[in-house]
Amino acid sequence: MRLLVGLLLACLLVSHAEHAFGEKVKQPPNVVIIFIDDLGFGDVEFNGAKGPRTPNLNQMAAEGMKFTDFYVGCAVCSGSRTALLTGTHYQRLSMSPVLFPNSKQGLHPEEQTIADMLKEAGYRTACVGKWHLGHLPPCLPTYQGFDSYYGIPYSNDMWIDPANKLADDIDLREGVTLQEVQNGVTKRNVVPLMRDEEIIEYPCDQNTVTKRYTEEAIRFIKSESDKPFFLYLPHTMVHLPLHVSKDFQGRTDKLIWDAIEEVDWSVGEILKTLRDEQIAENTLVIFTSDNGAAVGSSLPLRAKKASVYDGGIREPTLMWWPGTIPAGTACDEITASIDLLPTLAKLCDGKLSGRRIDGVDIRSVMFTKNAEGPRESFVLMHNEGTVRHGKWKYYPWKEKKQGRDAPKGRAPSDEPVQLYDIVADIGETTNLAAQHPELCEQLQKMFEDHVADIKATRRPTAPLIRPQDASPPNNPNRKKSK
Repeated sequence: MRLLVGLLLACLLVSHAEHAFGEKVKQPPNVVIIFIDDLGFGDVEFNGAKGPRTPNLNQMAAEGMKFTDFYVGCAVCSGSRTALLTGTHYQRLSMSPVLFPNSKQGLHPEEQTIADMLKEAGYRTACVGKWHLGHLPPCLPTYQGFDSYYGIPYSNDMWIDPANKLADDIDLREGVTLQEVQNGVTKRNVVPLMRDEEIIEYPCDQNTVTKRYTEEAIRFIKSESDKPFFLYLPHTMVHLPLHVSKDFQGRTDKLIWDAIEEVDWSVGEILKTLRDEQIAENTLVIFTSDNGAAVGSSLPLRAKKASVYDGGIREPTLMWWPGTIPAGTACDEITASIDLLPTLAKLCDGKLSGRRIDGVDIRSVMFTKNAEGPRESFVLMHNEGTVRHGKWKYYPWKEKKQGRDAPKGRAPSDEPVQLYDIVADIGETTNLAAQHPELCEQLQKMFEDHVADIKATRRPTAPLIRPQDASPPNNPNRKKSK
């Protein structure tokens, strides 16, 4: 009887929630996801940055909701993009944390992406920017639900793979010859620009890439403003090597700040276009980053990119939807990039594929101030792993003596595991594991159960298809990028 009553109560709560959200959402919105590369928690003024000026993000925060505890699925590039687009931990999909031009696998096209789901729901879809989930068929954006693609297919510190198809009118720059491209130019930091499935420019003029991404995104919005659309805008900046256009060169004392200010400008241009097209009130814009800062600041969080301390995976995040998301609000509930797919499925009348995902619907915190979130915990097995549970952050490993994860200005703890109260101690400086052994045991089991589940349910990647006569994607044999 108790079970029956519980089920009835749950059904009533779900029905009430659906009704409440339905009152907020009059029709499925357009969706824009702006995904910055290597932007740290402390790189934006709405999180306290003192160097770069980010007035457009400030305005977006004033008109929308700031998510203070938003986590991505990986502390580096490809894993984070996998989690965002599929709502699934990248390890469950057997993806590499970082793909390279000589990688042989990519995101399997049978996995449902946000673009797949929204395209099936009648949306026009475009990816403008860094892809990094497989640079050859069948893993390019046009195989993953996007009607069009324009951008650099991986990180901008990599090199070219001669297996990619070249456009008949390819723009060869800086004295590079067609024969050199076909042979595979072995230079790092020199990458191609693609449209759909062809290379249209080599080497890509990275000084203008943020500006050109923005212009391409605006063209897409204007062309689709009378019908539902999904724009995925994963910027190449502010990943190394840093580049800015002429208008942003020397604006500040640091090149990283110049690059951040140009990204902020881009956000402002996107929001202005939505207003000019009179579709702002029917468009959800989500702004976040793929991982922590590489060059900039993740303060007040601990560590940076590649770390599972909060500075590597807790990102500056805004959601903006005038008239629907309450303006000037903040959400301090645990949310994650894997939650976007199931949330957008509900908002946009999309159908999930039925494949297992890891995200949850977070509409309850998007539309109501101080709402309790549906996610109490977030577990990652990236690197040596971590668990966020309520106010606690747990690490099933001993604090390091040296390297990127070593404590600054103090000796490491002697405890075999780490536990921090990140509400009281946002910088994760005081290990409380010895004071809470039972909690550590509970979180250790949570982590181990997560790892066992992932390992038991892995799904495959897809092999990249290379033309038989293509030259090999030679690695310049320098320090690998992340």
